[in-house]
Amino acid sequence: MFTTISQSVTFKVLGIGFLAMLMLIPLAQVQGLVGERNGLRAQALADIAQRWGAAQNVGGPVLAIPRRVRVQTSNGWITQDGTEIVLADRLDIAGTLAPEVRHYGIYSTPVYTAELKISGQFLARDLRALEGLKNVPDEARETTYLFDRAELRLPLADVRGIRRISALKLDGAERAFGPANGNGAMRAIALPIDVSGWIEAARDDEAHRFELNLTLAGTGSLQFLPLARTTEAHLAAAWPNPGFGGAFLPAQRAIDDKGFSAQWQVLDLNRSYGQHWQEGEAGIDPAASAFGVNLYQPADLYQQNERAGKYGVLFVALTFVAFFLFEVLKKLRVHPVQYLLVGLALTTFYVVLLALSEQIGFAFAYLAAAAAVVMLVGGYAAAVLHAWRAGATLGAALALIYALLYGLVVSEQYSLLMGALALLAVVAALMYLTRRVDWYSYAAA
Repeated sequence: MFTTISQSVTFKVLGIGFLAMLMLIPLAQVQGLVGERNGLRAQALADIAQRWGAAQNVGGPVLAIPRRVRVQTSNGWITQDGTEIVLADRLDIAGTLAPEVRHYGIYSTPVYTAELKISGQFLARDLRALEGLKNVPDEARETTYLFDRAELRLPLADVRGIRRISALKLDGAERAFGPANGNGAMRAIALPIDVSGWIEAARDDEAHRFELNLTLAGTGSLQFLPLARTTEAHLAAAWPNPGFGGAFLPAQRAIDDKGFSAQWQVLDLNRSYGQHWQEGEAGIDPAASAFGVNLYQPADLYQQNERAGKYGVLFVALTFVAFFLFEVLKKLRVHPVQYLLVGLALTTFYVVLLALSEQIGFAFAYLAAAAAVVMLVGGYAAAVLHAWRAGATLGAALALIYALLYGLVVSEQYSLLMGALALLAVVAALMYLTRRVDWYSYAAA
């Protein structure tokens, strides 16, 4: 009775399905190995960024005005110190990137040196607005702004990336930056400035213009902060694969195989914060409005390995189905242990692919790993099925499957469509090939 059941076609199909699902275990281990290697890569890239300069966020100069508030309580008057951040009226950033690829062992990442010209202006009326707030009658509260102890801060994500910075030209006078003393959310370099004279400007729209040049090194991406009523930025680089990200996309852009150029324009109406706020105020995060460019590398090898592994169980199942069809159509017998060995050979493809791709690149590694597995499985099939034509046919089918997998991996936008159509074609082919099979007579044979 058991022998009859074990030799039935239904039992055979269920057994093959179980073996295909069993292959999920080594495939999961391979995916874990890909994640581990990707983690090592991330650590290596962090080491590069630490030595060269991290991904950069750059803003225009902002004014940091010390603020002293005396509040009357039941125990008397207490003093609270703080800082008011005041933004510029206009900010213009024009720059070029000189990108290159840096290596750390077998790992690499794009880095850049940015040449930036930052200019703009502050308006006297923005400081007078603070004076207006101070003069609001409140018997239990006194506010004083220390305009003579202000700082002009230039926000930067990683000051280690500063290669050169000119003196700041403000109203024609040159001033040198130094380390910022504040502990605010925005990292910055700063210089002390007395803006008490701005309050007494003859005209309400009196402008105080600034200009500086900055050479900045960074890794991966360069983002700008729209720290002005009107912010305009222009950036160009010899990098053909830019990824425009952040809160705003470029108003204009041009991309070709030699590089890109892009221009952004952001108004204060587009941001979630105003022209001034108290440092440390909840809900104020200028970094959330950052915009810029990533030096994008299309589908790096770990992404490609991960995507290839996601189709692993499908291709193991398809190969098992091909073996099973030979059993049915050629009246042959394949033992479950032989199915298991073929499945293990198929899963080793992903380990070999990962190991080789770190050394010779994904495309050549894929070709080498696929060729090795096709010859291995094809030769084994010829021996098992006692027919070299059957082995050659199975090897050709496996080569076709790997060619399809490569198309799915490298096609980022159409992989789902290609996969769906390929799966439909495979099911249709299976139905066509088995349309005349009498499964009852096969089970009784």
